[in-house]
Amino acid sequence: MSGLVSDARELAQKYLGKELPRRWRHVAGVARQGARVAPAFGVEGELLEAACWLHDIGYAPPLATTRFHPLDGAEFLHATGWSDRLCGLVAHHSCAIREARIRGLDQDLLGRFPDEGLSPLRDALWYCDMTTSPDGDEVTVEQRLSEILARYGKGSVVFEFIEEARADLLASVIRTESRVRNLTQPM
Repeated sequence: MSGLVSDARELAQKYLGKELPRRWRHVAGVARQGARVAPAFGVEGELLEAACWLHDIGYAPPLATTRFHPLDGAEFLHATGWSDRLCGLVAHHSCAIREARIRGLDQDLLGRFPDEGLSPLRDALWYCDMTTSPDGDEVTVEQRLSEILARYGKGSVVFEFIEEARADLLASVIRTESRVRNLTQPM
């Protein structure tokens, strides 16, 4: 495990391991997914793994200033010296801009952290998150989306966000699966 990845793991464990054990299991599962697909991303694989470990750090109670975890996590990481790119990946993970708009935080998110657009690395982070259950198990994207909708319920901001973001989330998973498959097939 590289220094960047081990530092990310240690930080995530410090903030999530004891206080939020289920969130920690999810993050560890997302990181396992990241480690599995990282070879398909060459030198960027390490950044993907670090982003997987840190994507939900904003849920940690001491860091939850806006109560919107992608923004809170990115703010904390930026304040503690992590790279701008990593902060942007965390800020925009799993189509966060859609939920930010519903919450009225989109200008904060966009103004502080750049989005990579349809970059393969951004897609891969979304893939890792959207194929990992809250308990850290590998699931299909359809299972994950159904679980989120059931957990939050109709009428919640998260339910509305997932319904709105569904096509983008599915597309990112499909693109990542294709990329990994194409780069790992024997010549």
